[in-house]
Amino acid sequence: MKVEVRLYATLRKYQPERKSSESGEALVCELAAGTTVQKFLENELGVPPGEVKTVFVNGVSQGFDHVLADGDRVGIFPPVAGG
Repeated sequence: MKVEVRLYATLRKYQPERKSSESGEALVCELAAGTTVQKFLENELGVPPGEVKTVFVNGVSQGFDHVLADGDRVGIFPPVAGG
């Protein structure tokens, strides 16, 4: 199955160069059926779970145990800092 992924802010450093475009387009990933958000982050992108605060799938906030489906659009956000 294929999903579209966008990494935001400090998480962009985990975006594989070979799979992304320089124009900021979504990263398209081929995943096995039954892949959860957590498995995708760890196994496909190498993102430590502690660096991710919020995951949106098709515009809805989801947990790390959410199972991704073909055609999903995923947004991955770090914690927001500031003062």
